[in-house]
Amino acid sequence: MNPSRNTKVVVVTGLSGAGKTTAIEALEDRGYHAIENLPPATTENAIVACEQAGVTEIALGLSSTVRSFLDGASFAIKSLSRDGLRDVRVLFLDASDEMLVRRFSETRRPHPIEAEAHRAHAPHLSSVLEGIELERLRMSSLRSLADVVIDTSKLNVHELKRRVITLTSVEPARMSTRLMSFGFKLGVPADADLVFDVRFLKNPYFVPELRDLTGHDAGVAEYVAQDEGFEPFMTHLTQLVTFLLPRYQAEGKSYLTVAIGCTGGQHRSVASVLELHRRLSLTQEGPFFISHRDATKKARLSGEFPRVTIGEPGGTQ
Repeated sequence: MNPSRNTKVVVVTGLSGAGKTTAIEALEDRGYHAIENLPPATTENAIVACEQAGVTEIALGLSSTVRSFLDGASFAIKSLSRDGLRDVRVLFLDASDEMLVRRFSETRRPHPIEAEAHRAHAPHLSSVLEGIELERLRMSSLRSLADVVIDTSKLNVHELKRRVITLTSVEPARMSTRLMSFGFKLGVPADADLVFDVRFLKNPYFVPELRDLTGHDAGVAEYVAQDEGFEPFMTHLTQLVTFLLPRYQAEGKSYLTVAIGCTGGQHRSVASVLELHRRLSLTQEGPFFISHRDATKKARLSGEFPRVTIGEPGGTQ
């Protein structure tokens, strides 16, 4: 199979401790398929296999763990981009010696070159710094091929991810936002990022004709909306979530769960989630997903309500 003009390959390499794992994770979050630490001689076959499977965005991680691998790495990278039929970019991650020494000290892990020497029964390095210096020498050929070099010495994880996305020209993915209703008596959702309590609203449960309905039903929604606290709450909540969404997106968050709870998760929380979804959809870019954790558990057992696939935009769980 010939290389595809649509295939994008970002080769992620650099010094141990400089953030290669974080950089690859940033690309994976944007839909790239990660391949790490393959022998260079096999990379062309791996990329072709991905292309044959329809995978055309690939993050290829190369390290100095095995010295013999590095000997063929430069040739392998050049081979991937021959004839310009693939969009291949090389990202090299670097950091100051002082910062790398500190990172190895904090993690209490040996430098990979020291581990290599141990496996080969060769003399051990006298210090982590000696391993860093030797690795810089080994990686010099790959550094010379780099399209982008990032010094991570003063970057935290989130800053590095943003820098990777910006400098590799990867289109930032929109953060997915899930709006979830739940019942406090069944516990607060463990995966909730923001939790709001609507138990201050009048409870439809105590209205006999509404008790067995849910917030999906017009009668329940109207009853909840008539509470004098509902409109001010929804106004402030919509403003708060609208304020927070772009800031979480800028921080590199891939998904956000906004959970709204009432006592049983059947009436007030469901109606509030549906109204919040309606308001956000008018002004904000999604995707937004609706999930009702507890509202229809009894109904599902009776077969009264169909189950909608989790993660369907605007659908229920």
